[in-house]
Amino acid sequence: MPAERNHLDDRQLDAILERLDRLCDEVHALNRRLDSHDQLQRIAHELTSLNESLQALAYAALGSQGPQVRRRRSA
Repeated sequence: MPAERNHLDDRQLDAILERLDRLCDEVHALNRRLDSHDQLQRIAHELTSLNESLQALAYAALGSQGPQVRRRRSA
């Protein structure tokens, strides 16, 4: 006995298509967020590299002398 197929009326098909459209919109929104996240990760990486370079320059500018740090006196 073949499996019975349920036939959908126009209203049910419209509801399914509407739901699929909403799901597609949500997937597009998620993709945009992921693209934005990837860009932020690249920026964070570049900032990390820049920070490391600036630190290296700062230590090079100090030469052989270490940094002079003044400590606060505790009362």
